Amino acid sequence: MTEATEATSERAARKVREGTVVSNKMDKTAVVAIVSRVPHAKYNKMILQTTKLHAHDENNDVNIGDKVRVMETRPLSKTKRWRITDVLERAK
Repeated sequence: MTEATEATSERAARKVREGTVVSNKMDKTAVVAIVSRVPHAKYNKMILQTTKLHAHDENNDVNIGDKVRVMETRPLSKTKRWRITDVLERAK
């Protein structure tokens, strides 16, 4: 094996999430809201938990309301740790 394939085989799989774009006002950055269902610690009722991620958008081609897939990446800035890989559904 070459060095490149050895390095990629040792690296852990990157996290992939799907969410909705809630802001695209920054240059080359979009804020993506990830909604997950988690059980309440005491009552076990399922509650919705929203996490906002700053994702890199190289071409500034996503708009508010788009459903996107983001992938974990190296730190690109103080808050950006994700990048947009593809747009699943455009906002209407």
